[in-house]
Amino acid sequence: MEIGARGTTDQESSKTSVARVRNPRRARLSYGIASWLGFAPFFIFCLLFELLPALLIVQSSFVDSNTGAFTLNNFQRVLTETDKLHAFQNSITLSLVTALIGTVIGFLAAYGVYTMRSTRLRNVIIGFSSVSANFAGIPLASAFIATLGATGFITLLFLNVFHVDLYGLHFSLYSFGGLALAYTYFQLPLMILITVPALSALRPEWREAATNLGASNFAYWRRVALPVLFPSIIAAAMLLFANSFGAFATAYALAQGEINLVPIQIQFVVNGNVSLDTGLGNAMAAGMIVVLLIVVFLYTAMLRRVSKWQGGR
Repeated sequence: MEIGARGTTDQESSKTSVARVRNPRRARLSYGIASWLGFAPFFIFCLLFELLPALLIVQSSFVDSNTGAFTLNNFQRVLTETDKLHAFQNSITLSLVTALIGTVIGFLAAYGVYTMRSTRLRNVIIGFSSVSANFAGIPLASAFIATLGATGFITLLFLNVFHVDLYGLHFSLYSFGGLALAYTYFQLPLMILITVPALSALRPEWREAATNLGASNFAYWRRVALPVLFPSIIAAAMLLFANSFGAFATAYALAQGEINLVPIQIQFVVNGNVSLDTGLGNAMAAGMIVVLLIVVFLYTAMLRRVSKWQGGR
């Protein structure tokens, strides 16, 4: 009886599997519905808190703050007023500088972390990088003020021990260079987190083949490794640029309005520090969206090239 029941069960399961094979369309349909149901909460979140606010900003940028009528004057002011143009110039320059520093130094650090023999130490560094990459805003500014401010620990250490006045050497934490230094703090660990997984795209047999062919370490990196990693490096640099371009709290806490940046300008006109003009603020925010869209386009283009290399693995 048990053998007969088992045979009947095996026959039923085989029939079920055959039915599933015979109905691939139904299986694909159920899989697609399940996938969309799982994706729906994330899609709703992005729609309500990312896409919709961006659309409202763009729409409000064409509205006159006083009359509520349609106008292009907001964008005209952004493109013609000197302080607004300087704000975009300073923000783009700051983002480029910190992205370049973070990309170069972060890549070297990521390669050092990737080649570590101690797995425990590697995990500790990656964990610290995860925390540091998200440590920004007012806490980061306070930490830098306590360290490199006019009466900071390192500033007084140099003054009392080495008799070197950092601020007498034209260094200031509250300047463009000091702000770039503070931004680099969270750019470097972010570059490490992005680059360490990308380094796995380098196959060990490539280095072995290059060594067997007589290539030096420099030739291997110039002809094999860097061409493969170049799209990933550019994509990471674009992400660092976007990360720096939209930062506000750290810049505001350190610069206190002394450095003309787009987020600080938006805060001034929206909160009425100079004059209340939400339309102008939205126009500057729309300009930031345009810049970030260009960065995202380059980022996705580089990711497509990366997927070609990784797809062949």
